[in-house]
Amino acid sequence: MADPLIDLRDATVVLGGARVLDSLTLTIGAGSHTAILGPNGAGKSTLMKLLALELYPLARRSLDGHGPQDERDHRDPLAPSSPRGGPPPIRLFGRERWDVSELRAQMGIVSADVHDRFVHGNANGSITALDAAVSGFFATQGVFGHQRVTSAMHDAAADALARMGVAHLAGTPLDRVSTGEARRVLIARALVHQPRVLVLDEPTRGLDLVARHQFMERVRTVATTGTTLLLVTHYIDEIIPEMDRVVLLDRGRIVADGAKRGVLTASALGALFGATLAIAEHDGYFHARVT
Repeated sequence: MADPLIDLRDATVVLGGARVLDSLTLTIGAGSHTAILGPNGAGKSTLMKLLALELYPLARRSLDGHGPQDERDHRDPLAPSSPRGGPPPIRLFGRERWDVSELRAQMGIVSADVHDRFVHGNANGSITALDAAVSGFFATQGVFGHQRVTSAMHDAAADALARMGVAHLAGTPLDRVSTGEARRVLIARALVHQPRVLVLDEPTRGLDLVARHQFMERVRTVATTGTTLLLVTHYIDEIIPEMDRVVLLDRGRIVADGAKRGVLTASALGALFGATLAIAEHDGYFHARVT
């Protein structure tokens, strides 16, 4: 049996004295397009940091009273995760330990935070769409003189831009394109390696109605190419028709996990968001309205 792409086992993260993720168990296999839905404060951002290896779950020695339990535990990738022989709290693609740059070839990540770093965080703000896409090979924010860009890398980046419908922007600085166009460039950057998983973290933040639709339609094309999608969001109308599994996250715990039609109900979502909701489905998309 193939290893899961993502395998969390009783993963706990404590920050500021609070359990932001509380014994979280989640397994995602190849081809299982999944949406993780939750309100602000549910732990979605912390989960993203776990998957990006920016944080690590507490070792079980900390949870049973035999070691420190504070933020320092989350920053030590070499800390023993399961001294008693149990499964590690997090495994990605069957492995517990990764070099982060190597991991980026397997897992592409697109988020509004990544967008801000590329569009607003550069010293000169002039990185072009093509250079942004090429930088995906190096897991860097742009292309630097010491990096050797091969013709194969250049061609793969150009092809990824074309697949996202932004090939015409190859020579255009990202701070001169629309928010939606820049977001599609960043998907191209994530796809240059042909990753096994594409993680989308609140990907349509800041997009208007039309740009949001165009962006999600491009995401739908990715869903048919063999890359597994993981969407982290608090908007149910971002969940594309190709995504059938939905996980509801609340205060660091999974409160529902299953097929979309069984999870996206008025009662389940009303309890999650603390409101009375009406849920409607149209063309494979779900929509919520506060009543």
